[in-house]
Amino acid sequence: MTFCTAINCMDGRIQMPVIRYLQKRFNAEYVDVITEAGPNLILARQSENNSVESILRRLRVSIENHKSLGIAIVGHHDCAGNPAPEELQIEHIRKAVEFIKGHYPEIETIGLWVDENWSVKEVV
Repeated sequence: MTFCTAINCMDGRIQMPVIRYLQKRFNAEYVDVITEAGPNLILARQSENNSVESILRRLRVSIENHKSLGIAIVGHHDCAGNPAPEELQIEHIRKAVEFIKGHYPEIETIGLWVDENWSVKEVV
């Protein structure tokens, strides 16, 4: 069994497009999904200590127990948890990716944007 990990928004509209993309991207059978409302903003700001610690704790389980092959931080169009425009959300994704790479430099970490058509593209 092979796994990768998505740190994804809780929005149900983007779950399946992200899962399908990551299964192909990392050649993984399963995708562990860590959800929050606007996780790219939470990890970019790092001001909500409980939320950040919760994400890191769940990520550690995915990496240590499932041997996750890769990590993706996801932002998306029409996000209630991070209503910033696309350009700013992509900056949040970049900062979040750097933060996670600081904790897990040995694991490939990417950033994804899901647009208004629910298409996924790699932005980091």
